[in-house]
Amino acid sequence: MARCEACLKSGQSGNNVSHSKRRTRTHWSANVQKATIIVDGGPRRMNLCTRCLRTHYKTLMKG
Repeated sequence: MARCEACLKSGQSGNNVSHSKRRTRTHWSANVQKATIIVDGGPRRMNLCTRCLRTHYKTLMKG
């Protein structure tokens, strides 16, 4: 199972609900990508969700 190393987001489970209201269990995985980011002045390869990756790049561009 994919898990973000920054925020520990993994996935969610729930029900698919058809038009006739039948419910079947399903699982949605988090959108986790392998990325090389700068941590403490050096590059580090991490598994990050796209939200954390976007936030990291936004802070790099800001300062």
